[in-house]
Amino acid sequence: MYAIVKTGGKQFKAAKDDVLIIEKLEGEPGTPIEFSEVLLLVDGDKSTIGSPFIKGASVSGEIVRQSKSKKIEAFNYKPKKNERKRWGHRQPQTHVRILEVKVGG
Repeated sequence: MYAIVKTGGKQFKAAKDDVLIIEKLEGEPGTPIEFSEVLLLVDGDKSTIGSPFIKGASVSGEIVRQSKSKKIEAFNYKPKKNERKRWGHRQPQTHVRILEVKVGG
């Protein structure tokens, strides 16, 4: 059984014991997390599609760790103007282990 959940403006496939790397959520490692915005549930051959979400369905998990993603580097350059700018960015992210996919009543 797996579910498609929406979090951080993105959609993720979540099955039991998966580890998802998502946009940063507040909390320490071990903190329980509940995703209630379930878009799709698949259980064997049976699938349920929400409009937009499935009522009563949820996915529970716990925070494994907080980290930052790989560094993205960028560079601006304008010839003949002596203008050069280099910068980087590391997006904060949360690793979540999925514990259970709950089907609503």
